[in-house]
Amino acid sequence: MLFNFSDKSVLITGSSKGIGYATAELFAQHGARVAIHYNRDKRMAENVFKDLNGNGHIIVQADLTDSEAAQRLVDKTIKEFGRIDILINNAGIYQEHPISAVTYNEWQDIWQRTLSINLLGPAYISFCAIKYMVKSGGGKIINISSRGAFRGEPKAPAYGASKAGLNAMSQSMAKALAPLNIFVYVVAPGFVETDMSAYLLEGPEGEAIRHQSPLGRVAKPEEIARTVAFLASEGSEYLTGGIVDVNGASYLRS
Repeated sequence: MLFNFSDKSVLITGSSKGIGYATAELFAQHGARVAIHYNRDKRMAENVFKDLNGNGHIIVQADLTDSEAAQRLVDKTIKEFGRIDILINNAGIYQEHPISAVTYNEWQDIWQRTLSINLLGPAYISFCAIKYMVKSGGGKIINISSRGAFRGEPKAPAYGASKAGLNAMSQSMAKALAPLNIFVYVVAPGFVETDMSAYLLEGPEGEAIRHQSPLGRVAKPEEIARTVAFLASEGSEYLTGGIVDVNGASYLRS
């Protein structure tokens, strides 16, 4: 698959590892300037920065649960790049909290933190980026969701709810923003080989998880990145509002 992101400026949240890292690498390989976002792990972000092809990339830090920090993140990217052509809302957390095993205080804390990072964070970042996209003539937003939004997450209901909310937000924004030449998409992976899922894939459930897919494996971060790049490319505009499943047929819906 051929991509060309020459002269494009891309902001990728949560790009110090996993899907975000693979996506940053792919966009940089094809000419984009990439803003690498991290919250806590500066060292990992610096490693990504060193690995990227090309020049002009930047590292930006922000706690996405803080609306003012989200705005500063966008403003700094604009200051350095002059524009944001593509926004990829990838940052997210997954924390198990089965209702039978947590206290009420733990339940509240996990719900608040998960929704803050997985749903409110993308809402804040998108709002700020859209203001600039309108001025520059358009752009693309790709939100990373999950098959958990559809099949349910009994051990992590806040995660499933946050991703379902992200899907709904994305589709609402796709309808609102298309007349402004801004297009919004969702990529919904199943399990992916990342740090977030490593403890499950390496544990006693690992083999069963891999065989949820008839391919007998989980996705590689690069596979998700290629789907993101396709949506970010010219010619995908009529897919706006679409939710693309990338789960190896581990969960099918119609």
